[in-house]
Amino acid sequence: MADHFGDRLCTAVQIKATSLTVGVDPVYARLPAEIREHRRMNDENDVAAAVDAIFDFCTRVLRVVAPLVPAVKLNIAFFERYFWEGLEAYYALISEADDLGVETIGDVKRGDIGSTAEHYAAAHLQNPEYTGLEDVIVPDAATINGFAGADGIEPFARMADAQGKGVFVWVRASNPSAAVIQDFVDAEGRMFYEKLAEVVGQVANEPHRIGASGYSNVGMVVGGTGAPKAAELRARYPHVWFLVPGFGSQGATAEDCVRFCNPDGRGALINASRSILYAYENPEYKERFGDNWEKCIEQAVISAKIQLAKAMR
Repeated sequence: MADHFGDRLCTAVQIKATSLTVGVDPVYARLPAEIREHRRMNDENDVAAAVDAIFDFCTRVLRVVAPLVPAVKLNIAFFERYFWEGLEAYYALISEADDLGVETIGDVKRGDIGSTAEHYAAAHLQNPEYTGLEDVIVPDAATINGFAGADGIEPFARMADAQGKGVFVWVRASNPSAAVIQDFVDAEGRMFYEKLAEVVGQVANEPHRIGASGYSNVGMVVGGTGAPKAAELRARYPHVWFLVPGFGSQGATAEDCVRFCNPDGRGALINASRSILYAYENPEYKERFGDNWEKCIEQAVISAKIQLAKAMR
């Protein structure tokens, strides 16, 4: 396996023939009845039972989607709410995904300045070297908040360099109200997110961060539901991988999202979370597959891949 994250993504996207990424955002109340009603996992207020249910569900989801997509994105918030037991499940799922041969992105959105950022970087991008944690691994990449500027990005980038990992800096969000801040225009006519992208681009384009594939190990998070102008970032930063949330339940179409891909289909990971994770709630799939929720998820992935492939033509 290549030591450079950007190169690994290129290989993974080519092998799986898609830019689709699946987001793992588990909510107990939406788990399949088969899991929620199990006698050991049927109490949402029992932390151990709830975490067992979520871990069982996510493990089975990973086994369904890993052969079909290049990467999965695990949102740590859905695990942190269960405190240390939830975090144990999060790291166990990272290991499970790694065993399945799929790239992992920890959606942690950490960010700070100076030594604090260095500690966040060590926590989320450095495989533990502590006695007793030899079997624990961290994700292949992490999302971070770039509000502190280069001082807050560089510590993560340096850790990614050393560990063969990746960083995605949150540049343009997918939620509607983000425009109030992120599309704010300065005296020179540049939007806030464009200035932030410029800072990220300077860090990403350092020559030692560009892999053999021509892509950096530092990328950007840019929502697929954002203003069409955001897609201009693709041409401005040809060496950057984009993580594009919003496909599916958040309203972004395949056409909206593939604008962030290069013509060869590389350069962007297009994330769908709820529309795939809870596909068994969709009448279309439920009618076809009944209570076979894993088959519903598999078909949702296949359908999303087809949509993206058509949009690329």
